[in-house]
Amino acid sequence: MSRFGLVALALLLPVSVEAADFKAPVAEIMTAATGNWQDMGTDSDTPPPYVDYFSEDFLKRLYSKDFIAKYREAAKYPAYDDGGSPFDYDPIIGGQDGCALKDVVTTEGQPANGAEDVTVTFDNSHCFGERASDWQPEKLVFKMIEEDGRPVIDDIDRTSFEEGASLKAELVQIAEEGAKGGAGGAVENPD
Repeated sequence: MSRFGLVALALLLPVSVEAADFKAPVAEIMTAATGNWQDMGTDSDTPPPYVDYFSEDFLKRLYSKDFIAKYREAAKYPAYDDGGSPFDYDPIIGGQDGCALKDVVTTEGQPANGAEDVTVTFDNSHCFGERASDWQPEKLVFKMIEEDGRPVIDDIDRTSFEEGASLKAELVQIAEEGAKGGAGGAVENPD
Protein backbone atom coordinates (compact mmCIF):
# COMPACT_ATOMS: atom_id res chain seq x y z
CA MET A 1 0.00 0.00 0.00
CA SER A 2 1.31 3.43 -0.82
CA ARG A 3 2.10 6.07 1.78
CA PHE A 4 -0.81 8.10 0.49
CA GLY A 5 -3.12 5.13 1.10
CA LEU A 6 -1.82 4.67 4.64
CA VAL A 7 -2.31 8.37 5.43
CA ALA A 8 -5.84 8.29 4.02
CA LEU A 9 -6.65 5.16 6.03
CA ALA A 10 -5.24 6.73 9.20
CA LEU A 11 -7.47 9.76 8.71
CA LEU A 12 -10.55 7.59 8.32
CA LEU A 13 -9.95 5.61 11.49
CA PRO A 14 -10.79 7.38 14.72
CA VAL A 15 -7.66 8.03 16.72
CA SER A 16 -9.48 8.33 20.04
CA VAL A 17 -13.01 7.63 21.07
CA GLU A 18 -14.71 10.73 22.37
CA ALA A 19 -15.89 10.33 25.96
CA ALA A 20 -19.60 10.25 26.60
CA ASP A 21 -21.14 13.56 27.63
CA PHE A 22 -22.64 12.42 30.92
CA LYS A 23 -23.75 15.97 31.75
CA ALA A 24 -26.08 16.30 28.73
CA PRO A 25 -29.05 14.25 30.07
CA VAL A 26 -28.67 15.91 33.47
CA ALA A 27 -28.70 19.35 31.83
CA GLU A 28 -32.00 18.51 30.10
CA ILE A 29 -33.62 17.43 33.37
CA MET A 30 -32.35 20.51 35.22
CA THR A 31 -33.49 22.81 32.39
CA ALA A 32 -36.96 21.27 32.73
CA ALA A 33 -36.89 21.71 36.53
CA THR A 34 -35.76 25.33 36.20
CA GLY A 35 -38.60 26.02 33.74
CA ASN A 36 -41.16 24.22 35.89
CA TRP A 37 -40.20 26.24 38.96
CA GLN A 38 -39.49 29.64 37.45
CA ASP A 39 -40.52 32.76 39.31
CA MET A 40 -43.62 34.18 37.66
CA GLY A 41 -43.36 37.65 39.17
CA THR A 42 -47.09 38.37 39.47
CA ASP A 43 -50.25 36.37 40.11
CA SER A 44 -51.57 37.21 36.63
CA ASP A 45 -48.67 35.57 34.80
CA THR A 46 -49.49 32.30 33.12
CA PRO A 47 -46.95 29.63 33.91
CA PRO A 48 -45.26 27.88 31.00
CA PRO A 49 -46.37 24.35 30.20
CA TYR A 50 -45.08 21.82 32.73
CA VAL A 51 -42.29 19.63 31.39
CA ASP A 52 -42.68 16.05 32.60
CA TYR A 53 -39.31 14.60 33.64
CA PHE A 54 -40.66 11.19 32.65
CA SER A 55 -42.39 11.97 29.36
CA GLU A 56 -42.11 9.30 26.66
CA ASP A 57 -39.50 11.41 24.88
CA PHE A 58 -37.39 11.82 28.02
CA LEU A 59 -37.77 8.16 28.98
CA LYS A 60 -36.56 7.01 25.57
CA ARG A 61 -33.64 9.42 25.39
CA LEU A 62 -32.44 10.16 28.91
CA TYR A 63 -32.94 7.09 31.11
CA SER A 64 -31.54 3.56 31.29
CA LYS A 65 -33.60 0.52 30.36
CA ASP A 66 -33.64 -0.59 34.01
CA PHE A 67 -34.86 2.83 35.17
CA ILE A 68 -37.58 2.85 32.47
CA ALA A 69 -38.80 -0.60 33.51
CA LYS A 70 -39.02 0.45 37.16
CA TYR A 71 -40.76 3.72 36.24
CA ARG A 72 -43.33 1.96 34.02
CA GLU A 73 -44.11 -0.54 36.78
CA ALA A 74 -44.58 2.25 39.36
CA ALA A 75 -46.65 4.31 36.89
CA LYS A 76 -49.29 1.57 37.00
CA TYR A 77 -50.09 3.02 40.43
CA PRO A 78 -50.51 6.79 39.95
CA ALA A 79 -50.43 9.00 43.02
CA TYR A 80 -53.77 10.58 42.09
CA ASP A 81 -57.02 9.15 40.78
CA ASP A 82 -56.79 11.09 37.52
CA GLY A 83 -53.73 9.06 36.51
CA GLY A 84 -50.33 10.29 35.52
CA SER A 85 -47.28 10.25 37.73
CA PRO A 86 -46.61 7.74 40.48
CA PHE A 87 -45.25 10.67 42.51
CA ASP A 88 -47.33 13.07 44.59
CA TYR A 89 -44.48 15.57 44.65
CA ASP A 90 -41.73 16.79 42.34
CA PRO A 91 -39.00 14.16 42.70
CA ILE A 92 -36.33 16.45 41.27
CA ILE A 93 -36.77 19.47 43.53
CA GLY A 94 -37.77 17.27 46.45
CA GLY A 95 -41.21 18.57 47.39
CA GLN A 96 -44.53 20.07 46.44
CA ASP A 97 -43.50 23.64 47.14
CA GLY A 98 -40.43 25.51 46.08
CA CYS A 99 -38.96 28.71 44.80
CA ALA A 100 -37.46 29.42 41.43
CA LEU A 101 -34.20 27.47 41.27
CA LYS A 102 -31.07 29.52 41.76
CA ASP A 103 -27.40 28.83 42.21
CA VAL A 104 -27.64 25.64 40.11
CA VAL A 105 -24.19 24.05 39.99
CA THR A 106 -23.37 20.87 38.08
CA THR A 107 -20.19 18.92 38.82
CA GLU A 108 -18.93 15.85 37.03
CA GLY A 109 -17.09 13.03 38.75
CA GLN A 110 -14.48 10.87 37.11
CA PRO A 111 -15.82 8.48 34.48
CA ALA A 112 -14.97 4.84 35.17
CA ASN A 113 -16.07 1.73 33.32
CA GLY A 114 -18.78 3.54 31.35
CA ALA A 115 -20.31 5.18 34.42
CA GLU A 116 -20.06 8.51 36.18
CA ASP A 117 -21.77 10.48 38.94
CA VAL A 118 -22.96 13.96 38.02
CA THR A 119 -23.82 16.07 41.05
CA VAL A 120 -26.21 19.01 40.95
CA THR A 121 -26.81 21.44 43.80
CA PHE A 122 -29.38 24.22 43.85
CA ASP A 123 -31.32 26.53 46.12
CA ASN A 124 -35.09 26.14 45.89
CA SER A 125 -36.02 27.53 49.30
CA HIS A 126 -34.62 31.08 49.19
CA CYS A 127 -38.11 32.60 48.95
CA PHE A 128 -39.34 30.99 52.19
CA GLY A 129 -37.57 33.48 54.44
CA GLU A 130 -35.11 32.77 57.20
CA ARG A 131 -33.43 29.35 57.19
CA ALA A 132 -31.72 27.21 59.76
CA SER A 133 -28.05 27.91 60.36
CA ASP A 134 -27.17 24.42 59.07
CA TRP A 135 -29.12 24.90 55.81
CA GLN A 136 -27.58 23.24 52.77
CA PRO A 137 -28.64 23.46 49.13
CA GLU A 138 -30.53 20.55 47.62
CA LYS A 139 -28.16 17.96 46.21
CA LEU A 140 -28.89 15.39 43.53
CA VAL A 141 -26.41 12.74 42.44
CA PHE A 142 -27.29 11.47 38.98
CA LYS A 143 -25.95 7.94 38.51
CA MET A 144 -24.99 7.94 34.85
CA ILE A 145 -24.13 4.93 32.72
CA GLU A 146 -23.35 4.39 29.08
CA GLU A 147 -25.96 2.20 27.41
CA ASP A 148 -26.30 1.48 23.70
CA GLY A 149 -23.49 3.94 23.05
CA ARG A 150 -25.04 6.91 24.84
CA PRO A 151 -25.06 8.34 28.37
CA VAL A 152 -28.27 7.78 30.32
CA ILE A 153 -29.55 8.33 33.85
CA ASP A 154 -29.67 5.05 35.76
CA ASP A 155 -30.70 6.50 39.11
CA ILE A 156 -30.91 9.75 41.05
CA ASP A 157 -29.84 9.88 44.69
CA ARG A 158 -31.45 12.73 46.61
CA THR A 159 -28.98 13.12 49.48
CA SER A 160 -31.21 15.31 51.66
CA PHE A 161 -33.80 12.51 51.74
CA GLU A 162 -33.70 9.60 54.15
CA GLU A 163 -30.94 7.12 53.30
CA GLY A 164 -30.01 9.06 50.15
CA ALA A 165 -33.44 8.25 48.68
CA SER A 166 -32.59 6.44 45.48
CA LEU A 167 -35.29 7.31 42.97
CA LYS A 168 -35.18 3.77 41.55
CA ALA A 169 -35.65 2.31 45.03
CA GLU A 170 -38.64 4.61 45.52
CA LEU A 171 -40.12 3.45 42.21
CA VAL A 172 -39.75 -0.17 43.32
CA GLN A 173 -41.42 0.69 46.64
CA ILE A 174 -44.33 2.41 44.88
CA ALA A 175 -44.84 -0.58 42.57
CA GLU A 176 -44.65 -3.12 45.41
CA GLU A 177 -47.08 -1.20 47.62
CA GLY A 178 -49.37 -0.50 44.67
CA ALA A 179 -49.49 -4.19 43.75
CA LYS A 180 -50.53 -4.94 47.34
CA GLY A 181 -53.32 -2.37 47.08
CA GLY A 182 -51.44 0.36 48.92
CA ALA A 183 -51.12 4.00 47.99
CA GLY A 184 -47.55 3.88 46.74
CA GLY A 185 -45.54 5.50 49.46
CA ALA A 186 -43.40 8.23 47.96
CA VAL A 187 -40.84 9.52 50.41
CA GLU A 188 -40.58 13.30 50.47
CA ASN A 189 -37.68 15.45 51.46
CA PRO A 190 -37.84 15.84 55.25
CA ASP A 191 -37.42 19.64 55.05
